Amino acid sequence: MIGRPQHLGGTVSHSLVHVVIPPGKCSPSHIHRVSEETYYILSGEAQMTIDGNSWRATPGMAIAIMPGEVHQIVNDTDGQLDFLTISAPAWVPEDTYEVQMPALES
Repeated sequence: MIGRPQHLGGTVSHSLVHVVIPPGKCSPSHIHRVSEETYYILSGEAQMTIDGNSWRATPGMAIAIMPGEVHQIVNDTDGQLDFLTISAPAWVPEDTYEVQMPALES
């Protein structure tokens, strides 16, 4: 990871994290109030939801997430999900707020 802590480079304008989600696991639904975030899918597949809109995330896909958008990624497969997250400005834990996912449109 590259990020704000000095041992991770001390970056302020951006951060980069390699995320691995095992089969059947997910991120909590959450928002960032300050940081823009991009997920870049390296391998595996997952269900991606942003503000109630869902689709299949597949390798090579880049997903832009703006501040205030409720988002969650769910590895609903039997394989591992690997992706990069790039945040600008650099992500800090204090900018992550768990929230309820909006209901899907029917």
